[in-house]
Amino acid sequence: MEQLLRELAPQVLGALARRYGQFDAAEDAVQEALLAAATQWPVDGVPDNPRSWLTAVAGRRLVDEFRSESARRRREENDFRLEPSPPSGAGEADDTLTLFFLCCHPLLSPPSQLALTLRAVGGLSTAEIARAFLVPEATMAQRISRAKATIRKVGLPRSEERAERLRVVRQTLYLVFNEGYTTSGGPDLRRDDLTVEAIRITRLLRSATPDDVETGGLLALMLLTDARRDARTDAQGALVPLHEQDRSRWDHELIAEGVALVSAGLGRGPVGPYQLQAAIAALHDEAATAGATDWPQILALYEVIERLTPGPIVTLNKAVATGWARGPLAGLAVLGDLDGDDRMNGNHRVDAVRAHLLEMAGDRAGAHDFYRRAAAGTNSVPEQRYLTLRASLTTPEHGNQAG
Repeated sequence: MEQLLRELAPQVLGALARRYGQFDAAEDAVQEALLAAATQWPVDGVPDNPRSWLTAVAGRRLVDEFRSESARRRREENDFRLEPSPPSGAGEADDTLTLFFLCCHPLLSPPSQLALTLRAVGGLSTAEIARAFLVPEATMAQRISRAKATIRKVGLPRSEERAERLRVVRQTLYLVFNEGYTTSGGPDLRRDDLTVEAIRITRLLRSATPDDVETGGLLALMLLTDARRDARTDAQGALVPLHEQDRSRWDHELIAEGVALVSAGLGRGPVGPYQLQAAIAALHDEAATAGATDWPQILALYEVIERLTPGPIVTLNKAVATGWARGPLAGLAVLGDLDGDDRMNGNHRVDAVRAHLLEMAGDRAGAHDFYRRAAAGTNSVPEQRYLTLRASLTTPEHGNQAG
């Protein structure tokens, strides 16, 4: 039932926000409806149409809230009472996507867009979002409150505005997926509910924009990445890096679907970064062994991405690919381009990649130091454990014992 409520919440919120244009009031009403369902359904049973039940309960809450407002608002309330409940699943795609386009208003900063989306669609609490952004909970509460106030002023996007927001929606969906695939902090490596929801909504978005090849590329990237989910940890829950994963545990149906999407997008329009990243993911997934990975081709694709959309994360990934394709010293030279880049200050992944490349180069002492720095810089417990283990395996004492 908890999973059902999590899936229905953004759909109901999208329906009410679309109808009334008041995001914060609709969110409060949906929260009350979810609480009522959590209390009543275990006793009375889940209704035949749980989405309509939640919509009706949340709608009544809004009606009560709006009773003291203008006659225009009261007429809208009466229309809501008279409007028949939609059949199960009807309007789901429109309502969920409307909610996403609403959260991705261009007047909001990218962090505010993501925070609001994680709250409305992902169902994360303010405290969880604050941990993901590495800010105090009070700061995140103010950010979300300001974002809601902005949304309340500007209202819902017009149909012609959706095309302009599509790029931001794709970016936010990918950020939601990444937060689920590797959480920013906490005891768990991943949050499957976020990755599943991001993939579900991206499928809806692709259905609504079938001619947009970048949306197809984004879906392919998610599927090809998520296909490795079960192999990312061992039986004890420890993190397993990509080159050490048991590839028989990968989901080959998802891989086949992702590869088909990549192939279908070729030649249908301008090549974008999501299509290129999906092509890289396909090269990883189609390699029978880690040693069979076509690293020169992966490096070439990263160089294309760097020309299209340069940025520090692209450089970081390019450094890894260079290390495997041309040797660790060449990879370290690429990583040196990030020295002094303020955007990567405090990012533990830079230290982790440097440690990995130093270990490949045989500099165990250097690798040990940077593994320790990386472990101290992450809030993810599984990553801390893995990086601490790598640090322990690169100490001079461990090397002497192994010899």
